[in-house]
Amino acid sequence: MKITITLLTAGLIAYLIFWPVPISPVSWNAPHAPGYTGPHAPNNRLADLQLIELDDEQGPEHVALGKYDKLYTAVENGNIIRMNPDGTMLEIFANTGGRVLGFDFNADDNLIAADAMRGVLSIAPDGAVTMLVDQVNGEPVRYPNSVAIAASGKIYITDSSTRFAPSEWGGTFEASTLDIVEQSATGRILEYDPTQNTTRIVAQGLSFANGITISSDEQTLFVSETGRYRVWKISVAADGLDLSRQSKFASSLLDNLPGFPDNLMRGSDGRIWLGFAKPRNAVIDFIADKPFLRKMVLRFPRILWPIPEAYGHVMAFTEDGQIVIDLQDPSGAYPETTSVTETSDRLYIQSLHASHLGWLSKEILQEK
Repeated sequence: MKITITLLTAGLIAYLIFWPVPISPVSWNAPHAPGYTGPHAPNNRLADLQLIELDDEQGPEHVALGKYDKLYTAVENGNIIRMNPDGTMLEIFANTGGRVLGFDFNADDNLIAADAMRGVLSIAPDGAVTMLVDQVNGEPVRYPNSVAIAASGKIYITDSSTRFAPSEWGGTFEASTLDIVEQSATGRILEYDPTQNTTRIVAQGLSFANGITISSDEQTLFVSETGRYRVWKISVAADGLDLSRQSKFASSLLDNLPGFPDNLMRGSDGRIWLGFAKPRNAVIDFIADKPFLRKMVLRFPRILWPIPEAYGHVMAFTEDGQIVIDLQDPSGAYPETTSVTETSDRLYIQSLHASHLGWLSKEILQEK
């Protein structure tokens, strides 16, 4: 019996130390988590969301208001659905065959979509799908995540990871987890010029590049870096910029945030909305500078992974980095509040996995 236990123990230790994993972890120093203090003091202002039925669709990850005041959202099975702002007249507008995460409308009412499985697509008003970008400098765009379109027509794209493509690693959540655990910071920002049909790298070196939007003067990009809890300001004039080095073309606008920042959306009165997929996790921060332990964690059954608890949290900030609105739901009843789409009278809450579309009346912004 003792020999059997010894052999089983030795086998378990060997497994935890030597079993192959797909990541090559890079050490980094996670800043001490600030917790929910200051402008992020705990509140319940995001609780009691109203819910719109989505006809069994899952994951309204991105929401935008299109022509004729139709609301569009991208869901898990590749559908892009549209509806009236109250959720009535819901219909399938298009299906990309992949998983759209972020999109925007251009001047011709084409829906420009970052499909994490396929590439950056243009979807015409009749639903016809055309590929725009699936490579840059001869290399594949592995994880297109979000897009922002300038008045010039140029399209700015976050390519979250050049290491882990959702199409190769079981989906968007699985690929993002591997990239953030590895911390090799291969995320980048691309610019596609439709008039020239050219794509270039604006900046690189992000630990999971995620949401993106453009400043009001269209000279600056705001980009959320999910894996390192911050939001960047990056000049559109940057070219192949390495963000691991100091540069006049880029600076950190918001750092050491209390959660994993996700999508960015322009709102009213000059504000920019940011959502948090999850709150910070003490174990994840503790093993940030311990690559060996991060490898071991991936060898555990997924139920033992240090996945952060659910916690609803969105906020709005100004272009100079002032946090002006903070809405929370500590219960996490609505999963992964990835951002907010603001219309004239509502705030629509985005989510990677929810089975409904959440919304609040903008009257909540008048409450303290």
